[in-house]
Amino acid sequence: MPAGHGGRPHPGHGPLRDRPPSVRSALASLAAAGRLLAVLVASAPLQADDEPEEAPPRLAEQVTVTAARGEARVGGTPASVAVVVRPALEATASPAVDDALRQVAGFSLFRRTGSRTANPTAQGVSLRGLGASGASRALVVADGLPLNDPFGGWVYWARVPRVAIERLEVLRGGVSDLYGSGALGGVVQLVTRGPADGRGLEAEASAGGATTLDLSSTVRGTSGSWSGRLSAQAFRTDGYVPVEEGSRGAVDTEAASSHLAVDGTVERRAFGDGRVFVRGMAYGEDRGNGTSLQVNDTRIGLGAIGLDRGTLVRGRVEVRLWGETQVFRQDFSAVAADRSREDLTRAQRVPASAFGVSTQWSRLAGKHHRLLAGVEAHLVEGTTEETVFARGVATTGVEAGGEERTGALFVQDLYQAHPRLLLSASARLDGWGHRDGRSVTTPLATGAATTTTFPDRSESAVSPRLGAVVRLSSSLSLTASGYGAFRGPTLNELYRSFRVGDTVTLANPALEAERLWGGEAGALATTGKVSLRLTAFDAEVRDAVANVTVATTPGLVTRQRRNVGRVRSRGLEAEAEVRLGGRGVLTGGYALTDARVASFPDDPSLEGRRVPQVPRHQATLQARLESRWRIGVQARWTSAAWEDDRNELELDPALQVDVFAGRRLGSGLEVFAAAENLLDAHVVVARTPVPSLGAPRLVRAGVRLRLF
Repeated sequence: MPAGHGGRPHPGHGPLRDRPPSVRSALASLAAAGRLLAVLVASAPLQADDEPEEAPPRLAEQVTVTAARGEARVGGTPASVAVVVRPALEATASPAVDDALRQVAGFSLFRRTGSRTANPTAQGVSLRGLGASGASRALVVADGLPLNDPFGGWVYWARVPRVAIERLEVLRGGVSDLYGSGALGGVVQLVTRGPADGRGLEAEASAGGATTLDLSSTVRGTSGSWSGRLSAQAFRTDGYVPVEEGSRGAVDTEAASSHLAVDGTVERRAFGDGRVFVRGMAYGEDRGNGTSLQVNDTRIGLGAIGLDRGTLVRGRVEVRLWGETQVFRQDFSAVAADRSREDLTRAQRVPASAFGVSTQWSRLAGKHHRLLAGVEAHLVEGTTEETVFARGVATTGVEAGGEERTGALFVQDLYQAHPRLLLSASARLDGWGHRDGRSVTTPLATGAATTTTFPDRSESAVSPRLGAVVRLSSSLSLTASGYGAFRGPTLNELYRSFRVGDTVTLANPALEAERLWGGEAGALATTGKVSLRLTAFDAEVRDAVANVTVATTPGLVTRQRRNVGRVRSRGLEAEAEVRLGGRGVLTGGYALTDARVASFPDDPSLEGRRVPQVPRHQATLQARLESRWRIGVQARWTSAAWEDDRNELELDPALQVDVFAGRRLGSGLEVFAAAENLLDAHVVVARTPVPSLGAPRLVRAGVRLRLF
């Protein structure tokens, strides 16, 4: 792997070797945490009623996933799929979905902060080091409905109440062959318990440090051919001051947040073995971003109707129609070097709407083929409405935005060529166009508007994928895949500029789509109580969009979104699971990722530089006990990474350990306590260039109730 760029010494070499914790000491800490829980599991008293309510699912065989647009066993798909099952969710210290997903090797958000305190525009998903830049390079869906922001691509993780989630599926690698734009790096699917999964009530309430309160519930019921589910979650926290103590000034305040999410579905059995349903989701959040003037809020509403009819043998049809509307507001400020004052610089309001329709057909053809075909169409409209301030006085109004229309056709064939050989082939054709792009600038002193219109343009992409699973024995399978994928620029990247601290990032209406070509090969072994998956991957993204530094002055760094040529990411993922008798499970993951700018003709000095925010090493360890006692330990470690494209602002290695302990009291009642960042680690998550910190230790306690 290249050590530098163009023969010049890499700025991270030398000092990094001397910085604790080293890879060896960090992995030793993870191993110690695993041994601690193994001791707890082994020494926990086993009473007659201590049998687990739900045995931990096996990595390879027992878990059925749907992220690839159809049901398949984890061990029977050529794709690399990781699953966080419900018992693991319930034993995770954090109540946030994105924090639970950090257990998956190679998963990260744009920054190391979680969704409870991070600005939503920094919550894009990165898989395999493809380097989200706010906009996500992975698609996030809830039962097939998109959760990515239609204007900017980032994700509001709390839109689905966690108590309603059955499992989390992470499909890594380019899957634009099935999902189109946004799935450049993979798909994350939140699978909920459906209305027809039986009657029941589940509720959870907890309180903890930083005045953190969390209330969530879900209720399901049936009556004849009708069934319904209603889930809700309310959350608030005062947060913490994200600027390290030595750099704080009078402007610094806590990064607080609150949100309310409601998700309801009503469905009716129809057409014999089919169903029709209506689903509605509403979400609202308010955030403070660390100073008194930097605040934002969001309001989202989504409605969907769907129809499922038929069986896989006779032919199954699934139809979805959905619409979404939202308003995002955010204020930006300029902070003095000594952080003694701040001045409002921009106030933004971003209304957006999206509509989509899809039809999918699948059927078994003979004894050896499983066919899938579908069509989709999307429409997204959005505008950023800004007021620009100078020294706190409004000077200019700016309005920019446009429209994007997309149509697609996709097909897939799963072919059982031999009892030990499964082949897959799929392809998707996407066509999309940007229309009515414009920017209107109005000096408030004169009211004379200047309008710039951008020409309509269109692009298309063909996304193929070939894969194979070779079952060498009942305990060993080999997998391989090759694929092409793409991501079209979002309206946010094309038209919306923003400022974080002393860094301004400019929009670029000339951006083109990113295109990826890659492949992977792996092995899955299952022996007794041990499962192991190894996957090697290599992917190259052409015309990758990155935030490129174009000017630096005292107190201001100016960047612009640009297509940077080629970015290459290659590495290795390792995942292991060990079942500890019938009561517990120990899982671990490791990701080695080398993600660099391979080519950048406009600025060759960036060639060989590491992709910002992508650590070379990531390791995770989770262990849990499932009996009357529910005990969980989660540990995550990441090596050093860079904040910026020039690899000048370094983020130190970070280790975080979380602990969860719960006790079932009978009659569906459980009490629990949880500690996040148990060691109170000092984690630098961003440098803009002032260092920003991750959350300190947070302890909470609560109660869960289940009535069936």
